[in-house]
Amino acid sequence: MFTNLPPVTRILLLTNLAVFVSQYAIGRFLVRHFALWPPSLAGDFGLSGAGSFQLWQLVTYGFLHGSLMHLLLNLLALYMFGAEIERVWGARRYAVYYFVCVIGAAVAQLIVLTYRGGPPYPTLGASGGVFGLLLAYGIMYPRRMILLIFPPIPMPAWLFVTLYGILELVLGVTRTQAGVAHFAHLGGMAAGLALILYWRTTTRRRW
Repeated sequence: MFTNLPPVTRILLLTNLAVFVSQYAIGRFLVRHFALWPPSLAGDFGLSGAGSFQLWQLVTYGFLHGSLMHLLLNLLALYMFGAEIERVWGARRYAVYYFVCVIGAAVAQLIVLTYRGGPPYPTLGASGGVFGLLLAYGIMYPRRMILLIFPPIPMPAWLFVTLYGILELVLGVTRTQAGVAHFAHLGGMAAGLALILYWRTTTRRRW
């Protein structure tokens, strides 16, 4: 399966798998140093094992996951949407787009955490990059039908992406589904949209 994938998508899938295995081998070390922590002192809250913000966490958090299901859902989306986008854009442009979305998601999450305050907790997962890929897929293939797993309702990609974005906004504003970084997901989509609009004004390429 992996040999038929374009290179960046294959590397992302394998790296996420390898890091997830390492999380269980090393324990909390990776989360403490490479998950995304808000820029506050964990000691102020008396939390043992908490980390502190470092610049590299804007990228590294995107390779850590909180559970096997969390990992599998993100890898499935990378496999389904990322590979097709990379074949159209090419490896370099695809990699730039993915990591811009990951960083954009991190910045959005840090802004929300700083505004809301409270004890620091880590953000981790490839969802910021994945939501950016969903947005790109919806723009590139707006009429492509997507069949949801639950409920099993087919819908065009543009509608799926739009409804998913609205749902994330509602869940984030209402603070529903605690423990999910809804604004990070929206940040990944926003960063991806900004980059696509920039590319549209500077290059001629299929979108």
